[in-house]
Amino acid sequence: MSPPTPRLRRALLVLTTALAALLCALAPLPAAADGPAGTAPAAADGSAGTAPADWTARPAGGGADRDARPYVYLEGTPGTALQDRLAVTNSGRAPLTVRLRGDGRAGAWIGFAADTVTVPARTRAEVPLALTVPPDAVPGDASGEVVADDGDEEIRVPVRVRIGGPTLAALTVEDVEISGGTIRYALVNRGNAMLEPRLAVRADGVFGTLLDRPERPLPLELAPGRRVERTEPWPDAPALDAVTVRLRVTAPGGARDEAEASATYIPVAPAVGGGLLVLGGLALLGSGVYRRRRTRRGDRRTPDTPPPPATPLTPGTEAADDRQPTPGTDAAGDRQPTTETRPLVKAGPLVKAGAGS
Repeated sequence: MSPPTPRLRRALLVLTTALAALLCALAPLPAAADGPAGTAPAAADGSAGTAPADWTARPAGGGADRDARPYVYLEGTPGTALQDRLAVTNSGRAPLTVRLRGDGRAGAWIGFAADTVTVPARTRAEVPLALTVPPDAVPGDASGEVVADDGDEEIRVPVRVRIGGPTLAALTVEDVEISGGTIRYALVNRGNAMLEPRLAVRADGVFGTLLDRPERPLPLELAPGRRVERTEPWPDAPALDAVTVRLRVTAPGGARDEAEASATYIPVAPAVGGGLLVLGGLALLGSGVYRRRRTRRGDRRTPDTPPPPATPLTPGTEAADDRQPTPGTDAAGDRQPTTETRPLVKAGPLVKAGAGS
């Protein structure tokens, strides 16, 4: 028998390889090896799993059906104390110690029979709890949580409380201000009900309406007694006008309020230029008045009159005093009217006619 040719050998090798791959695919896979004790099997995606907790905390009840409650639900009026129980189950092989506390608004109203509880292995313990609704609590819904913590992990049990009584919806809008292209305001819930406010904005100027935004819901829930400061943009605010902005807020239940604010828009550059012109005009006016006053004062002044020349004394007279009044004046210095006088000619002896001729 002749040896197989090279082509035949290659064909046999390919056939053997294909047969081996088929047998491996049909063979069952080996079972996964067990991991260390206390660890969870690997997840489908290959990642390590998380071991389930060996203890639970949930609302307790008189039967197995009530143990499945998803949260603690209580109803009452302000000032009443409501009772319930929390079940802590330890499915482990060692004792379990957990600490209990309340969280949230309704959680702060909860008190436990014991804040720290130790549960033996494979044992279930029920812890009484009391929720006291404050006397000033507003009617409506309140929520919170019961937190059980063993030091390594914690379990949170939701708590829902329905508070009965009459509700009052009251809403106010306050502290409205206008600053450039922004309107600032504050909303205050003055009632005892949760509010979802709506807002309408209107602005009127000297020549008509500048802004008119219809009522729309605001993206917030306003709890009783809460105050929220908000802004309303006004990008197309006027450059020159006197405006009045009015805000109107409403909420379900009949809550309604209005408030307004006024502002005057004046361009900065013209205002500065006008102010400089006014100041310049006042300065010129004041300078002119000052000059006129100085001129009037100069006109009122009379030039100094030189003293009259001294009159020489005639022979036969003597000066009685340096203060001798001048001719035509009296002793007081007042000028008197002058009278022209001539010296009389002394008459000589009469000559008789014809004598001694």
